[in-house]
Amino acid sequence: VQLQASGGGLVQAGDSLTLSCAVSGRIFSSNVMGWFRQVPGKEREFVAAVRWGTGAAYYADFVKGRFTISRDSAKNTVYLQMNSLKPEDTAVYYCARGVSLGTLPKSYNSWGQGTLVTVSS
Repeated sequence: VQLQASGGGLVQAGDSLTLSCAVSGRIFSSNVMGWFRQVPGKEREFVAAVRWGTGAAYYADFVKGRFTISRDSAKNTVYLQMNSLKPEDTAVYYCARGVSLGTLPKSYNSWGQGTLVTVSS
């Protein structure tokens, strides 16, 4: 399976951005699709995840109310809608596929290449 993340860019604080993660290959109903982010010198951190079969979504506390994760089964694509962006949201965002829900990177076994989001103040 291959994951291709896209949609990153340079925006201003308060703006919105939608990231996409196109998946080539099978996504099983038991899979979990997640978004993580990473800044240089820091560990990759969990942002959000969605259960592919049910659509149930989970979020890190720091994005609740601002970010929305969704999936389109017909397109094999996962989205991360990001609103009210803050400079501290600046990071490389990665999508990943896992076999069980988790907030640690080790819970996911397939990763995309990352897309850079830069939020200016």
